[in-house]
Amino acid sequence: MRVVYFTESLYPLVDGVSRTLARLFDSLLEEGVDFRIVSPFVPSERVRWSDRVLAVPFVHFPPYPDYRVSRPSGRALRDRLDEFDPTLVHVVSPTPMAIWAQRWARRRGIPSVASFHTHFVSYFRFYGLRLLEPLGWAGLRWFYGRSEKIYAPTRTIAAELAAHGIGPVEIWSRGIDLEAFDPALRDSRLRASIGGDDSAPVLLLVSRLVKEKDLADLIEIDRMLRERGAPFRLALVGDGPMREELQEALPEAYFAGHQSGVELARWYASADVFVFPSTTETLGNVVLEALASGLPAVVVDEGGPQDLIADGETGFIAPAKDIEAIVDRLLPLLRDAALRARMGDAARRSARGRDWRVINRGLISSYSELLPGEPERSRIESRDR
Repeated sequence: MRVVYFTESLYPLVDGVSRTLARLFDSLLEEGVDFRIVSPFVPSERVRWSDRVLAVPFVHFPPYPDYRVSRPSGRALRDRLDEFDPTLVHVVSPTPMAIWAQRWARRRGIPSVASFHTHFVSYFRFYGLRLLEPLGWAGLRWFYGRSEKIYAPTRTIAAELAAHGIGPVEIWSRGIDLEAFDPALRDSRLRASIGGDDSAPVLLLVSRLVKEKDLADLIEIDRMLRERGAPFRLALVGDGPMREELQEALPEAYFAGHQSGVELARWYASADVFVFPSTTETLGNVVLEALASGLPAVVVDEGGPQDLIADGETGFIAPAKDIEAIVDRLLPLLRDAALRARMGDAARRSARGRDWRVINRGLISSYSELLPGEPERSRIESRDR
């Protein structure tokens, strides 16, 4: 098996997609699967698979300058791919480069698969473009219809894709590093530095500070909690274009900025409750990180995070966009230390079942189902003509 991946998200860019792929590539090395990665990003030499990256030209993505969009490449890339002679192509996002890769694979009779990581269509409503949602779904149907297998991270997202005519979809879930995210990293000095203590539990949100994370709802949640006299100290970890607006609207909150590695893990472990009102997540890696850190989490019933929570055991699931309902779930956790401890222990236990090696072996096994025969490839090729 020789797999080539096409992705715009790769280290040193750090987001949920690049971290997921890094774990996959580590697993591929451990399982002896040969692979290459086509990307506009090239990790440092400290990343053990960095020598497998084929760099391509790119342009910056204007709304988010840290992101890059690959320019579909020509003969030089084709020659390198032909030299590698892959048996499978995996495209990660619906980009011009991914469409080029699908076409290249089809012409060579190589099966191609695609994964669904980012709910781009759901972003439209945050930027006054809701009327474009049907067009967005039509584009996704066309893009994913060119793949022989489609992978989604949660059953909720798989069902949503199916409802829009995309499928069949298999589940490629996500794991968590229990050594990296550990309640033992709790730091009393960090808590004290932001005013958190036994009488004022720390309510944490970790996220890019952007509209599509429903952070306007967080402002209302904070306001209503204060109106009800809840004891808490709100901390936000992350950065983004909404930071200035949020700082003005949340003067009592602590803004820690972007954190990574051990420092990020300390923030999780030093908090008491995690809140995440986003309706646009396909999974919500930050929720997994919170659970692994022993935090009960309050999420909403739209998108993937709800699939991570055992309602009433490891946290609560509230109706999306219902501020009062979200607050009603947060209040008992903020007021009852024993409830927080019980749910936090359950949250940590729930994360123990998410072993990256097992999850990624399942994906490799799914790949292998495509390699022996040709009939399924013929069906895709005929549909795409």
